[in-house]
Amino acid sequence: MALESTKNLMDPREEDNDQELEIGLRPQSWDDFIGQDKVKKNLLVYSRAAKKRDESLDHVLIYGPPGLGKTTLAGVLAKELGVDCRISSGPALARTGDLASILTNLKRGDIFFIDEIHRLSKIVEEVLYSAMEDFAIDIVLGKGPAAKTVRLNLEPFTLIGATTKAGSISAPLRDRFGVVERLNFYNQSDILKILKNAAEKMEIEYDDQALKLIAKASRGTPRVANRLLKRVRDFACVNEQSLTVELVNSSLLSLGIDHNGLNSFDRALLAIMINKFKGGPVGLDTLAAALSEDRETIEDYTEPYLLRLGLIEKTNRGRKATDQARAWAHEDGWQ
Repeated sequence: MALESTKNLMDPREEDNDQELEIGLRPQSWDDFIGQDKVKKNLLVYSRAAKKRDESLDHVLIYGPPGLGKTTLAGVLAKELGVDCRISSGPALARTGDLASILTNLKRGDIFFIDEIHRLSKIVEEVLYSAMEDFAIDIVLGKGPAAKTVRLNLEPFTLIGATTKAGSISAPLRDRFGVVERLNFYNQSDILKILKNAAEKMEIEYDDQALKLIAKASRGTPRVANRLLKRVRDFACVNEQSLTVELVNSSLLSLGIDHNGLNSFDRALLAIMINKFKGGPVGLDTLAAALSEDRETIEDYTEPYLLRLGLIEKTNRGRKATDQARAWAHEDGWQ
């Protein structure tokens, strides 16, 4: 499989072809939502308390790596509260009029979910301040000396902001969220439960040990797990058999994914560090140039997994490959 293809397969960011799959597999209630127990427990208390008081839920900021269920949590909260959930994203809200159109159509208690909220433009963000605090927005009509400001009152609503970069959110916006929760990577046990539920919904026959192999390769991310399951299902369909250990092993090999969950892009990055730069330290920009990849993709989506596995480490002078990375490279023959 090509380097770009296998990299995209393991990229936790949402792609267009993920949406249809995720809609069918997405949990609809707290009982269906697996993992993130602390976050789930807190949000359950807050939502039920708001419902009991007949108030809108406090504004919620959910942050953490992509693919862990931020959008899903917003949908579950809306179900719990019995309200509608409008979904948008920071880049999509380019003008204040776009924001005003959505806010003025929200009903009492509705949820407005903004993904990638750190990417809101400054002017749109400033309009959001009064909407969050006062449930009102000021619209400027006309231009020049004849311009006048009209205040539009809004129904009380709940803003749920989601971000992979909490540090990029301005302090004034962050301070307006009453609830702030972080999502962490899932353990393999929870990923396995998610895979079993998905396999049953997709009517896939499987061995438990086979699903464990997929869980191990899923980087603790449900989106990646479901994506891998879908691809392995294709191999099972063509071979007219259920998911066995042998089939999963051969499928992952064909997809360029090894027993440690590393894809060909991960291995290429480590190989360059070890072979071309003698293990480092090497700067991120230099690595990006050597791999013909942008810095952000490496820093935000490839590097975190390698750090979690202990294969690289950060220093003041750049990234270094660890002794464990050298051992794996030698053992698997890609050094």
